[in-house]
Amino acid sequence: MNEKLELPPAQMRELGYRVVDRIVDHLAGLNGKAVGAKGDPAALRPRLSEPPPRGGVPAEEIFSRLERDVLPYIMNICHPRFFAFVPGPSNFASVMADALASGFNVFNGSWLGGSGPAALELAVIDWFREWCGFPEQAGGLFVSGGSMANLTALAAARHARLNDRTAGAVLYYSDQTHSSIDRALRVIGFLPEQIRRLPAGGGFRLPLEALARAVAEDRRAGLRPFCVIANAGTTNTGAIDPLAETAAFCRAEDLWMHVDGAYGAAAMISGRGKKLLAGIELADSLSFDPHKWLFQPVECGCVLLREADLLKAAYRIMPEYLADVHRNVAELNPCDYGIQLTRGFRALKVWMSMQFFGLESFAAAVERGFALAERAEAKLRAMPCWEVITPAQMGIVTFARRGADHRFYARLHEAMLRDGYALATSTVLNGKTVLRLCTINPRTSDEDIERTLDWLDALAGLVSP
Repeated sequence: MNEKLELPPAQMRELGYRVVDRIVDHLAGLNGKAVGAKGDPAALRPRLSEPPPRGGVPAEEIFSRLERDVLPYIMNICHPRFFAFVPGPSNFASVMADALASGFNVFNGSWLGGSGPAALELAVIDWFREWCGFPEQAGGLFVSGGSMANLTALAAARHARLNDRTAGAVLYYSDQTHSSIDRALRVIGFLPEQIRRLPAGGGFRLPLEALARAVAEDRRAGLRPFCVIANAGTTNTGAIDPLAETAAFCRAEDLWMHVDGAYGAAAMISGRGKKLLAGIELADSLSFDPHKWLFQPVECGCVLLREADLLKAAYRIMPEYLADVHRNVAELNPCDYGIQLTRGFRALKVWMSMQFFGLESFAAAVERGFALAERAEAKLRAMPCWEVITPAQMGIVTFARRGADHRFYARLHEAMLRDGYALATSTVLNGKTVLRLCTINPRTSDEDIERTLDWLDALAGLVSP
C-alpha cells in the first residue's frame, strides 16, 4: 500500500522515460502504421470491464495492457494519410508542453492560482486577436474545443443582446453549419422553432438574399431576429460564407454576428488564408480550434469576442469563497470570462510550439494544406471513375465514384478501415453521398496523396457500386 501516492525520483524518471520513448516511437513510426482501428465492443469491453486492483500492478503489466487493449484501438489523427473529418495533427513540442502543464498541475482559473499561466494565456490570446484583425479591446480564452467555444460565445451574445430572455428571439445560419451550433443553442435555451437553418446557396455558402427575406418575415411576425452565424470554412466542403457582406447586413439590422472558424480561422496566419477570410475581423465573436489547423494536441479550442468585457458581463460571478481572487482589480482572472473555474493550462502548448518552430513554420504548414488538396483535386480530375464535386478549398476536396449510390460508400468505408492504409469519410451534399479528403496535416507528402487515391481507386473496384 502507498497511501501517499508518491514514487521515488528514480522510479518517476524510469516511468517518464518509458512514456516519452513510447510517444516518440509512435510518432516516428506513424507512416508505417495503419491509419487506425475500431474495436468490436463485444470483444473489447469485457477485457477492460473489471474492478480496480486492490494493490498496485507492476509498470510492465500496465504498459502491456495499454499496448494490447487500448492504444491499438484509436484513429491515428496525426497519421499522414488520415484524411477523415478534420484531422488534428499535433506536434511533439506541444505534447511536451502538455506534460509540463499536467506535471505542474497548473490551476489556470485565477490570477491568484497561476499568475504566470494567466499572463501567458493573455499573451497568446493577443496573438490570435492580432492574427484575426480584432481590435485592442477584443479578448477571449482557451476552452476545450469548437463546441465549447461556440457555446461560450453564443451564451455571451444572448446575455449582451437579450439579457438572457430568449422568448421570440431568432437565429440564422446555413444548413452547412456544424452540429455543435445546434447543440450549443439547445443548451442555452433556444427551441427548434427559433432557428432558421437556411438551405445553402451557390458554393454551399450562406445565401444572403434568403437571409434578408427570413429576417424581414420574422420582424413582420413580431419576432426578434437576434444573431447570424457564419462559417469560416465548413466541415463538409471548406466553404467560406460571405463574411464581409454578412457583417454589413448584421450591422444594418442590429444583429450579432458569430463566426464558426473551428478549423478555418487559423488559416489567417498564412497569406492565402488571410485573403480568403477577409471580413472575419468584423465578427462580434469567433470560435476556432488550435488543435486542428494550428497543429496542437487535443483539447485546445479558443473563443474571441470583439468586446472582451461582454464575456465578463456574462460569466463573472463573485461568491464569498473567491473574495481573495477578486480583491485586486488589476489582476485578470480567466474564470471570469467563461464557464470553467477549474481549468488547465492549454495556452502553454501553443506558446511553446510557436517559440520552438516560429510563426513562419506554422504559416508554411497551413499553406501546405491548401496545396495538398489542390494536388488531390488535380489527380482526381484525371481519374475516369471519379468526379470532383467541390474543388479544393481550405484544404478540403469532395468527390464521388461515378454511378455509385450511398450504400457503396458505407461498404467502401468499412473496406478502408479493414485495410488501414488511409482513411477518408463521406458526407452528403444536395442529397448526394460523396467522399471528402481534408489535407491539413503537414506530415502528408505528395506521394501520400498520389498513393492514397490510387489505393482508393483499386479498393473501390473491389466494392460493387
